[in-house]
Amino acid sequence: MSSNSGAESSNASNEAEKPPIEKFHLPTPEEIRGQDIWNNCAVRSVVSGVMGGGLGVMMGIFFAALDNPIMQDTMTTRQQLAYTARQMGQRSWSNCKTFAVMGFVFSAAECVVEKYRAKHDTTNTVVAGCVTGGAISARGGPQAACVGCAGFAAFSVAIEKLLERYE
Repeated sequence: MSSNSGAESSNASNEAEKPPIEKFHLPTPEEIRGQDIWNNCAVRSVVSGVMGGGLGVMMGIFFAALDNPIMQDTMTTRQQLAYTARQMGQRSWSNCKTFAVMGFVFSAAECVVEKYRAKHDTTNTVVAGCVTGGAISARGGPQAACVGCAGFAAFSVAIEKLLERYE
């Protein structure tokens, strides 16, 4: 009798471990159309560039607000406000361009590599990071482009592992 109750308890624990069955539904035509639009590399790249530009503007405003004018003691309040506003505008525009290019290039490279390889894995991220890092630091010469490629690829992989996008 005790052996029978052991079998019942193990059977009950197996049933408790099973996840509940969820209903499967087919995507609607609107969902399919939305996926088709988002899977277009041009659309994905432009959206990423615009979002990167927006992030750059916000970061420029934030970091420029933290700067103090060098000649703070000799400037009036109005001059300090004008200086800070000018710095915010310059930094925002600079960061906007940088982050827009970064978002656009990374997204385009990842999408093109993903479509070419027909796989969705970390290798796409490594290649896209390398292309982006090399493109951003290309003005510094070939050595800077190689360092930028390696650095941005490593950073991209670290972020992917942190977010655990691929398993």
